[in-house]
Amino acid sequence: MKEYLTTKIRNVALLGHLGSGKTSLVESMLFLSKAIAKKGEVERKNTVSDYLVEEQNRLTSLSTSLIPIEWNDYKINFLDTPGSEEFVGELTQDLMVVKGAVVLLDAQKGVEVGTERVWDELQERHIPTILFLNKIEKENIKFNNIIDKVINDLGSKVIPFVIPMGKENDYQGYIDIVNKKAYFGESEQEKDIPSEYQAQVDELYEKFLEIVASQDEEVMEKYFAGETLTDEEIVKGLRSALLNCDIFPLLIGSGLKNMGVKNLLDNICNYLPSPADLKPASGLDPKTGNTVQKETKDDSPFSGYVFKTVVDPFLGTINFFKVYSGTTKGLTEAYIPNSDQVVKIGSISGIQGKNQFAIDVLHAGDIGVMTKSGDIKTGDTICDKKAVIQYQAPEIPTPVIYVAIQAKTKQDEDKISAALQKLNLEDPSFEVKRNPETSQLLVGGQGMTHIGYILEKMKNMFKVDVDISDQKIVYRETIRKVGSAQGRHKKQSGGAGQFGDVWIRFEPLADKDFEFASEVVGGAVPKNFFPAVEKGLIDTLEHGPIAGFPVIGVRAVLYDGSYHPVDSNEISFKIAASLAFKEACKVIKPTILEPIMEVKITVKDEYVGDIMGDIPQRRGSVMGMEPTGTGKTTITAHIPEAEIINYSIDLKAMTQGSGKFSRKFIRYDDVPSNLVDKIVAEYKKD
Repeated sequence: MKEYLTTKIRNVALLGHLGSGKTSLVESMLFLSKAIAKKGEVERKNTVSDYLVEEQNRLTSLSTSLIPIEWNDYKINFLDTPGSEEFVGELTQDLMVVKGAVVLLDAQKGVEVGTERVWDELQERHIPTILFLNKIEKENIKFNNIIDKVINDLGSKVIPFVIPMGKENDYQGYIDIVNKKAYFGESEQEKDIPSEYQAQVDELYEKFLEIVASQDEEVMEKYFAGETLTDEEIVKGLRSALLNCDIFPLLIGSGLKNMGVKNLLDNICNYLPSPADLKPASGLDPKTGNTVQKETKDDSPFSGYVFKTVVDPFLGTINFFKVYSGTTKGLTEAYIPNSDQVVKIGSISGIQGKNQFAIDVLHAGDIGVMTKSGDIKTGDTICDKKAVIQYQAPEIPTPVIYVAIQAKTKQDEDKISAALQKLNLEDPSFEVKRNPETSQLLVGGQGMTHIGYILEKMKNMFKVDVDISDQKIVYRETIRKVGSAQGRHKKQSGGAGQFGDVWIRFEPLADKDFEFASEVVGGAVPKNFFPAVEKGLIDTLEHGPIAGFPVIGVRAVLYDGSYHPVDSNEISFKIAASLAFKEACKVIKPTILEPIMEVKITVKDEYVGDIMGDIPQRRGSVMGMEPTGTGKTTITAHIPEAEIINYSIDLKAMTQGSGKFSRKFIRYDDVPSNLVDKIVAEYKKD
């Protein structure tokens, strides 16, 4: 691959609903650019971008692939992203390093749930975007109807740059509005515009002229004076409008049939931004906290950002990075402000799918990979030690569902942690934690597809197979009444005996797990035994009287007792304290507490009623509602964790896949009395 300067680079995210045809489009672009001699097929499991075993098994993209393509002396770095919304961690990192996007739509289906999701992300980040209506050759497509529906669903800023020719089940080609040419058949033979389409072309072309005129005062004067605008002025004006997100071009074609793909590539080069078009990248000086900016120029000090890490069993760790400033020429080491260390840089190369290729240098704004480069991971900034900057990594979404895993064989038990740790380098959006109370190893992710991919990859790459089960809820116990009791321990078996005697008052405590105090007067219990009493209570409260859950929210006040000058010792008072609590349980009304989660649910307005009706059935309470301003509402609710173990699955079903939610622990609350016996029975059985 040639060397490309900043102005000739385009970094583009390829997005769309699951099954919209991104992988097939990539194959078409690779084929038309002569990067491959023959197109692969998803069904044949031989495509460039879907090279993982897990992707080939499921016939869908599960991980971002970097696909650089050379086209008309430009280099387009495509990031082919997963279609499933559960891989939002990948998408978040991808959109950190690209400032251009192509969104695919299935011409038979139009705007789907996944389309809306990525569209909202792109709008929020103000990323210039081209829409590509794919699979245009399919049957029963009413061309004008589907284009009108896309504009209606996504807004009036969506502007068709082409007009389809033909009727339903008879697609003949398209007309390019900018150059006023018609392209017929699969070969896209260039011809003059048929007369029956001329009026429609003229109308859209006039709209283009209005858009172009609005971008520049001199051009506007020329336009209103009735002068003819040059092709260069039109392209420049449309590009300016797209870079400002004032318009979003709509193109049509078929990745499978290679139709409209050349036009798409031309439009990417002509209209989407180069890194040189962007504002200077902002970061922080980690020592001073001051904002630092780097211009995307070769003569700036080197800086870059690692947006993806892949663990290869043969090559080791592969880090995908974007050069924000400077070049990689002569780069042998770099400073990582995230960990305050200097690392040696191994080899820097390009990569296309899984195939690496040699490069001499990456210029400012370009994307490549590093191998054998020390302790570098996703989210790290790499920079010149003499010109330090740390780029702000995007916020990683927290898991919304957890499952417990257990090795199928004894031999695999020791391998699990190491395997998951390596996979976590690839994907920081899943979480691994061991719960000592339930003895479960938990894996948390964005949904069961996400978790399933992780566990399948662990099996394929590290030969570790696991069984999965639901997570156990971590309950607590507490007390609800004030009560006092005596704990008296006396043991005599020849020689020195054991003696401890305490009176303790137990009180409910709202803001702490445990508090110990003393009101002993007159030395009834010597002070040197107070720590033993406290320790005895702490040990006892680890296993509550109802089901053995830890006890919280207890204030214990030692107010009386007695001792023996010879037989009293620390162990005696620890046992006495334990006996006092067990005796007090007869009056202090112990109960079980369950974790309550704050759940923020964002859904389309049409589903708000369904969600509001579902929350009380989960023993939850609605705390507030807030419109997002985009036809959606965020509902905040407090719901017991036991009721949302599989909420990610249920929410998809209730909202046709469009809803999303986040969760965080906020407090423990009483379990309803009618559920206590069931919880106790379940945990005693385990």
